[in-house]
Amino acid sequence: MRKRSLRRLPGYLFLAVSSALSLFPLYFMVVSATNTSKDVLASRLIPGGNLLQNLRDLEAVSDVVPAMGYSAAIALLTTALALLVCSIAGYGFEIYHSKGKDLVMAVLLLAMMIPFAATMIPLFRMFGQVGLVNSIWAVILPTVSTPFLILLFRQASRSFPHEILEAARLDGLSELSIFLRIYMPTMKSTYSAAAVVTFMAAWNNFMWPKIVLVDLKFQTMPMLISNLAGGYVTNYGVLMLAVLLASLPAMVVFLALQRSFANGIMGAIK
Repeated sequence: MRKRSLRRLPGYLFLAVSSALSLFPLYFMVVSATNTSKDVLASRLIPGGNLLQNLRDLEAVSDVVPAMGYSAAIALLTTALALLVCSIAGYGFEIYHSKGKDLVMAVLLLAMMIPFAATMIPLFRMFGQVGLVNSIWAVILPTVSTPFLILLFRQASRSFPHEILEAARLDGLSELSIFLRIYMPTMKSTYSAAAVVTFMAAWNNFMWPKIVLVDLKFQTMPMLISNLAGGYVTNYGVLMLAVLLASLPAMVVFLALQRSFANGIMGAIK
């Protein structure tokens, strides 16, 4: 028993060091939010007493509460709509399988290779023509349907038992009822995995909101952080506090759904 423990000791040490290195940036961010700009530049690793002052300075130089609100609205609406649209698409591609749908799916996967920079100008012109520029819907709509999420739900749907579908149809359930009452509860882990990916991507989205949200009063948290870091003099204590506030929602969502996230990803891979 002791020899087995000794053989495992290097592995445990490696994991411990790797975990410490992975958590250090988070620790430094939290500590820096409590220190002055001078202490942050000096790489002070001990918590300070400047947290409340940094919070007051942050509120004085930026509209942090509205920015959190806009980011939350965009992330939540994007997540809800993307889960609904992409799950219906993935369900349809697999349950109502055909060679034509395989061709459409192949085209969608090819679309993943097109960089977003190549579609920004056409998207901006399109939203400008319909009057949606400077609106949160211009941020949400382009990300409601993504090939990755459709593929995720399609792969997960392959493990869905078709016998249940046939039994439900014999019982007189409509296709919509089957989807809402049977498919969605069965695929909870896949929905959780998709929710984590979509929420984090929508919350951290910077480039497209920066382009389409012209008025600064509609700025999101990534835009606010960029503005704080782009001045002639940067208060790094305030900046790190803003980064900490912007990181908390994504961390909470991931920690709340981490088990379902792992199960959902593994279920899609299988």
